[in-house]
Amino acid sequence: DDTAAAIVHSNGTILGESKRTQDELHAKWGGVVPGLARDAHQEAIEQVVEEALSNAGLAPKDVDAVAVTMGPGLEICLRVGFQKARDIALTFERPFVSVHHLEAHVLTVRQSDPSIKFPFLVLLVSGGHCQLLVAVAVGEYKMLGGTLDDSLGEAYDKSARMLGLDVGGGGGQVLETLAKAGDPLAVKFGVPMKTRKDCHFSFAGLKTAVRLAIQKAGGNLTAPLANSSAAADIAASFQHVAIRHLEDRVTRALQWCRADELLPDLDSLVVCGGVAANQQVRMRLLALAEKLEIRAVFPPARLCTDNGVMVAWAGIERLKLGALDDPTDMEVRARWPLGTSHTPSDTTIKVTSTKHTKLTSTRVPPPGAAASGISVDTNVEIQSDDVSGASATETVNDLNKKPWDMTHE
Repeated sequence: DDTAAAIVHSNGTILGESKRTQDELHAKWGGVVPGLARDAHQEAIEQVVEEALSNAGLAPKDVDAVAVTMGPGLEICLRVGFQKARDIALTFERPFVSVHHLEAHVLTVRQSDPSIKFPFLVLLVSGGHCQLLVAVAVGEYKMLGGTLDDSLGEAYDKSARMLGLDVGGGGGQVLETLAKAGDPLAVKFGVPMKTRKDCHFSFAGLKTAVRLAIQKAGGNLTAPLANSSAAADIAASFQHVAIRHLEDRVTRALQWCRADELLPDLDSLVVCGGVAANQQVRMRLLALAEKLEIRAVFPPARLCTDNGVMVAWAGIERLKLGALDDPTDMEVRARWPLGTSHTPSDTTIKVTSTKHTKLTSTRVPPPGAAASGISVDTNVEIQSDDVSGASATETVNDLNKKPWDMTHE
């Protein structure tokens, strides 16, 4: 629910950027309203792009290429950015690059830290997604697991609402702030999927436990608890256990990778997505990484949430590989699996899904291409419990809901 644009040099320098959020617009509805989101993107897109160019001291004709988020997300919102990016590319005859929104999150750390080399382990945690994967190369990912129900960001948001907090700027931030005043061991929430030997996530049960704890403390799930100390304890305990769940899954994923001959050696854990801006998440995963003898790396906090810089950088990464697209023969994608699922033989779960499309080169980059580029992002992430997609096969034991990368017509 953000409209963003950025001008980024191929060496990673951010030349200019601009962003408009829709937090206040959707806050009273408790979630994103597609029609309102589209209209807000349409109202903001021209000014956002103009501001990004102005901040960079450039005109549209000065950029060498154009990148834009093409999916996954709400189609009516994605089209606003796509149409603007397409117009710029065609008007000034610039290379056009289609960007996968989740890949942009994964790659953004390489814009801020050039020392990050493939392959690396990724924990992607955001408002709509929670995934563990191995980034083998640009456009090549092996999925180890994802959420079976809610994403972590969604669990933060819904828990914050049940505590009666003002979530206009995002439930994660206000709950994290409240948790600082609480005792993380005060409420004995169970760690999700403690005995499951896989890399999937589940936050629905923890969310239910939070609801019951709030009601036990006298809350009505709409207004702030009268007992502010109890509210802080619930928030702190929720956050403590949610992060413990992340720690368990990351540990399991790294064990898989180190034991699996088909997976490459990894020396970095990249944590990205909006929840990666959470300071407790950062601190705990840094400590875990040190224990597991792997380097943990995070994008700058302000680049963890959706932004134009990550889209521009993903475009640069793909442009360097010659992955260009014809903007006159493309459409945005509501569903777009990222990578192929990879499950070791020691688990009962087997998942396969369509591979992240490796975009073919349709145009040859002009001399000096990727010196700078403009990106546009008008993505609204689809919540993790909406799991339809392009195509897939599955064999899943004892699961009531389809895993994160399952698809159905």
